[in-house]
Amino acid sequence: MLDEKLIARIVEEVIARLEAGEAAGSGETGACEACRDITAKACRDITMLDHPQDAEALARMKKKTTARIGVGRAGPRLNTRTMLTLRADHAKARDAVFLDVPGELIEKLGLFTVQTKCAEKNQYLTRPDLGRQLSEEGARAVKERCAPNPDVQVFLADGLSSTAVEANAETILGLLLDALKDRGLTVGTPFFVRFGRVAVEDQVAELVGAKVVCVLIGERPGLGSAESMSAYIAYNARVGMPEARRTVVSNIHKDGISAAEAGAYIAELIEKIYHAKASGVELQQ
Repeated sequence: MLDEKLIARIVEEVIARLEAGEAAGSGETGACEACRDITAKACRDITMLDHPQDAEALARMKKKTTARIGVGRAGPRLNTRTMLTLRADHAKARDAVFLDVPGELIEKLGLFTVQTKCAEKNQYLTRPDLGRQLSEEGARAVKERCAPNPDVQVFLADGLSSTAVEANAETILGLLLDALKDRGLTVGTPFFVRFGRVAVEDQVAELVGAKVVCVLIGERPGLGSAESMSAYIAYNARVGMPEARRTVVSNIHKDGISAAEAGAYIAELIEKIYHAKASGVELQQ
């Protein structure tokens, strides 16, 4: 296992080589600027293969996917830059899970915060059942502070990626609420759930009497993206209902569905669910 000092030294050496135009397998000079952040897309787009059979085809493929292709190797092992990128992506994923959504962001969005029955992060990760239930205080706050019986209740939850909320919430929330109102739907009071799982939306729907409920939640991060958000939507949601009754829009992030595009699409989808009086599998029947 490499310690932090050794990793830092390796990074410095790689950057120095890139600045000299000698990065192994890059085949390009001036790559240093693109690789100041080795997790950046500009850096990922640089092929690590010495002599690709079809360089143009490889370049086109890399533009179409975030998958790790054309990364090269050093003997039987990954080369240094690929290994460092994997470590950096893993660190981003861990941060997304373990860090909290900044209180400043929630305040900027004008949301009040409630918490599930999870007391802290480790309990949240090991007890999914508690993340599906609001605390007594949280349930009381939702009941008292949210407008009753809306057509649609929208709220945010951190889920398994605080980074996803930071990256997307400001754009998607305002756009979604405005689009729903423009469609003639009454919208409930938005808020934020700390340590929330998807199914907490069922209790929220019961508490406020919403016909349609939608939670915008951070998804479990991977090595491709730590910023992915999803929207889970349900009609007439009730505690204990089957997961098949949820409609989901996933992969909301800068390299997937943009937050702005997702907000417009989710509003259209919610309107469809509202008028069809069905969601999930039932919506497809």
